[in-house]
Amino acid sequence: MKDSIKLVANNKKAYHDYFIDEKFECGIELFGTEVKSIRSGKCSIKEAFVKIEKGEVYVFGMHVNPYEKGNIFNKDPLRPKKLLMHRYEIHKLEGKIREKGLTLVPLQVYFKGSLVKVEIGLARGKKLYDKRADIAKKDQRREVERDYKEKLR
Repeated sequence: MKDSIKLVANNKKAYHDYFIDEKFECGIELFGTEVKSIRSGKCSIKEAFVKIEKGEVYVFGMHVNPYEKGNIFNKDPLRPKKLLMHRYEIHKLEGKIREKGLTLVPLQVYFKGSLVKVEIGLARGKKLYDKRADIAKKDQRREVERDYKEKLR
């Protein structure tokens, strides 16, 4: 039960806006009140993005609500948070980001045991017609499932 995973925040918009080529799990540098706030589910990564600066990986725009009982120990909810990755993984990502059209996006925030983890994805942007095709595919699948349910009745 050591590796029990409890999902805190999910970025469904990323799957709509990007093709996810590769996924990476990394730790995140947080303060105590931020961890308590995330444990109570007060975290959002909808508008967040990931950048590599000076050999360090940071997530910007990740909103962690201030902890109610935190008073002076609370930090700025939108401060850039450092992601913890191995040096060779960071170099690998830097090389791939230099390719045209690739970016890093946070996909989900979760607890793995007692540790907060962030899953980031190496992503390529979708064109408008790709998004329309995905929506059409989803609608078609939903309709097939609805027809199947009606046949079972």
